[in-house]
Amino acid sequence: MPVLLPITTLVFSFTTSSSQLLPPSASTPALIQRARERFGSKHSMHLGVNCGGRLGTNVIAVDGEFPSFLPKEVKEIKDPFARTLAQRIQRLPVKVGFSDSCIMSSCVKPRFQHDTDPVVLLHCFDSSCLEWRCTYPLLEDAALETWAIDILGWGFSDLERLPPCDAASKRYHLYQLWRTHIKRPMILVGPSLGAAVAIDFAINFPEAVDKLILINASVYAEGTGLLTKLPKFLAYAGVSLLKSLPLRLYANLLAFDDIPLSKCFDWANVGRLHCLLPWWEDATVNYMLSGGYNVVNQIKQVNKKVLVIWGECDNIVNSKLAMRLHGELPDASVHQIPDCGHLPHVEKPEIVARLIADFARPGAPKEEQEPIVLNSVDGKNTFLFNVLRVENA
Repeated sequence: MPVLLPITTLVFSFTTSSSQLLPPSASTPALIQRARERFGSKHSMHLGVNCGGRLGTNVIAVDGEFPSFLPKEVKEIKDPFARTLAQRIQRLPVKVGFSDSCIMSSCVKPRFQHDTDPVVLLHCFDSSCLEWRCTYPLLEDAALETWAIDILGWGFSDLERLPPCDAASKRYHLYQLWRTHIKRPMILVGPSLGAAVAIDFAINFPEAVDKLILINASVYAEGTGLLTKLPKFLAYAGVSLLKSLPLRLYANLLAFDDIPLSKCFDWANVGRLHCLLPWWEDATVNYMLSGGYNVVNQIKQVNKKVLVIWGECDNIVNSKLAMRLHGELPDASVHQIPDCGHLPHVEKPEIVARLIADFARPGAPKEEQEPIVLNSVDGKNTFLFNVLRVENA
């Protein structure tokens, strides 16, 4: 189809990427408290009233159930970490000036508050907080106050009364969520297009950001380009392809360095779950026609400490752009992860969690590695992570 090329370009058009290999013996952060609660534990039910007076729109899981606002197809997902994180998604009221009522905004909240700066996880283009399914529990085990936020227009927020979903609206919505619920300077983490979201936010609301972490950053595309000129009927036809399983499978094959076909299908279903909400097409077309993110001229203005993480086998964003980004950011360090594709936080969660925790805790005491098992939701051991123990803590 003629529209397939520009729409496929839309998926990856936000991609345009002195790195050093992360040594196996790289220093790792201290875990202040080991496995405070296992990620697969049962959670209590939380009810709330949004600004419109409707009860229960932010119900989260109880006894292993999924929140009622998620598409029913969530039950078909097999990935135990995706299932577990999905059970923790809830909606928080966020008041914005461009909407008559609060936007019930989806996210995963931390269970505990800590003295350190909160870590706030964004996601890629047209994705959701489920992207962080493997890394999130490791960050919690590292005693980091961790939020996984859905960017306005994507994820699982209630957009029945569709707000504008252009870059400025996404920025202001994130600011209002931060001002209402997080309230402290944060370490903002942005993968792929989420890196452009993070840079744009840090420039406009510097008081809200302490540090930035950019993962396989897609920050050199100048917005959505020619897609802004598409007639609406073509835009809708093209956007509908974005949620198709074949295109999502193709995206996974590009994004990951090596992935079994069975897992590729399941991860494609995780990645397209939010596309099944009734307002998704309208929100995505609105974003596409608005011009998207263009932060090329903002990069050199970033006055925050930045960690750039890069998967060396990225087939979407050219690794040379990592060198360019490192050179243009005033205060940045770069870590390259070997044998890893475009989404290190999915492929190599233990390394990404270690880097984030280390960056979040400068000057942490020396620690000793001690392997433990991160259990899945059904209690089966799925993979090992080197959890750390602080001596004499």
